Amino acid sequence: MQFDIVTIFPSLIEAGLGEGVVSRGVERGLLNVAVHDLRRWTTDRHRTVDDMPYGGGPGMVMKAEPLMRAVSEIRETRGTPGSVVLLSPQGRTFSQVEAERLARLEHIVLLCGRYEGMDERVRDMVATEEISIGDYVLSGGELAALVIVDVVSRLVPGVVGDEQSVAQDSFSRGLLDYPHYTRPAEIAGHRVPDVLLSGHHADVRRWRRKAALVRTLDRRPDLIAAATLDDEDRALLDEIRRERLERSSG
Repeated sequence: MQFDIVTIFPSLIEAGLGEGVVSRGVERGLLNVAVHDLRRWTTDRHRTVDDMPYGGGPGMVMKAEPLMRAVSEIRETRGTPGSVVLLSPQGRTFSQVEAERLARLEHIVLLCGRYEGMDERVRDMVATEEISIGDYVLSGGELAALVIVDVVSRLVPGVVGDEQSVAQDSFSRGLLDYPHYTRPAEIAGHRVPDVLLSGHHADVRRWRRKAALVRTLDRRPDLIAAATLDDEDRALLDEIRRERLERSSG
């Protein structure tokens, strides 16, 4: 999997990539991540990447030409990307489903915006899609780029040592994850559920599926309708709702 990240703050990206899953994926040769300083593609002695907006208004706008030159050179030297992503609050909201789609591509370019945004011609002539990581304001696209690289990289086979762990992550089936516990079995009167200490793998598996459904119903009920549920999940949902109805009526 290959990522090219274009930014005016390469050290910010490099610091975020220096540890953890992505770093290990690079070391293993499973990920190829290149960070590009946008100022390389400027033509003036001040290495200018922004200018005042036509029509007036506050702030500065990132110029289109350096970004156009950057992506053109990446195409020539690093190969044709499967997607050129403009990181923007106006983009499609990033999700696990979006991550799985991107993980099926072999090469992604991420363009990090700053200031008041980019010249609209970057959207028209360079980017193939826009992605937002949420409905809030960041100072720039660098943190968004790191989020996308991290999430997508986890889906590349071999990057995470335990692939079963990836399959059971929150949102992998459209549900939140079940609760996790480790030693000791009791802390200040709070005990690990007995079923997890029983050694009965089938009971543990069922408890975890049910607990994931309970947690999703309580915290993100909006996810249930779109989740990938099998017959056992639907039976457990019926059981949960029945138990809650009995408690409320009792």
